[in-house]
Amino acid sequence: MESDARFEFGKNWSRYLSVLNDDRIAAAEDSLKEIFDVNTLEGKTFLDIGSGSGLFSLAAMRLGAAKVHSFDYDPESVACTKKLKRIYFKDAHSWSIEEGSVLDRNYLSKLGGWDVVYSYGVLHHTGAMWQALENIVPLVKRGGKLYIAIYNKQRFMTPVWTKIKKSYVKGNSITRFWLLVIFISYFVLRGVIVDMIRMRNPLLRYKEKKFQRGMSMFYDYIDWIGGYPFETARPEEIFVFYRKRGFILEKLTTYYGGFGNNEYLFSQNAD
Repeated sequence: MESDARFEFGKNWSRYLSVLNDDRIAAAEDSLKEIFDVNTLEGKTFLDIGSGSGLFSLAAMRLGAAKVHSFDYDPESVACTKKLKRIYFKDAHSWSIEEGSVLDRNYLSKLGGWDVVYSYGVLHHTGAMWQALENIVPLVKRGGKLYIAIYNKQRFMTPVWTKIKKSYVKGNSITRFWLLVIFISYFVLRGVIVDMIRMRNPLLRYKEKKFQRGMSMFYDYIDWIGGYPFETARPEEIFVFYRKRGFILEKLTTYYGGFGNNEYLFSQNAD
């Protein structure tokens, strides 16, 4: 079951929608094109697990997906996704949105199989990551694609970050405020120092990150600092887990020992 101590992801996504614009939506579309090496999702069904703001469900719709289904455990995230549908695809019957849990096998069993199953930075926040990773296996059609992003395991820093995140969700407003001040300052300063060492203009980093995947650096920082429950995995653990279940690894992007998301694109063996 999901942990009782949880970061309010939906509230963070709701605030993020205030900065969502056409450039960010286009960046999300470009992200999907790059991940799946396509120019369109025409004729494909797309399942968005943990839809959050709804941005990538929206991007899939704009890329011509035949059917999109979005679900999230957090009611406010569901509300965000529904808001985007009302704005951009109000009358589209091909886009459905529900409140649901990736840990609820009864719910998942009703969803059937999908050409594309997408879940970026979600499953490690369920409080039962390996169960979630197992539960999504039947959702991928034979020959279909599975794209997930899971936090990288760090030998020393993972336990430290777990304590920080737990302190954030269990703390009062003052505790949360100072954790945000301290660690957002740390992230920004660290980036500036790295750029100076590399003799690189720090503004270039900001421009590159500003619309990465259509996201927001500021709200991503909040998500990182407060994102609890929190689990991690080494790339080889995820690779072996899905290989045993008939998946083939097509793409892997790692963070070289850092604390970001390792990204995996698998295909389900069609045989």
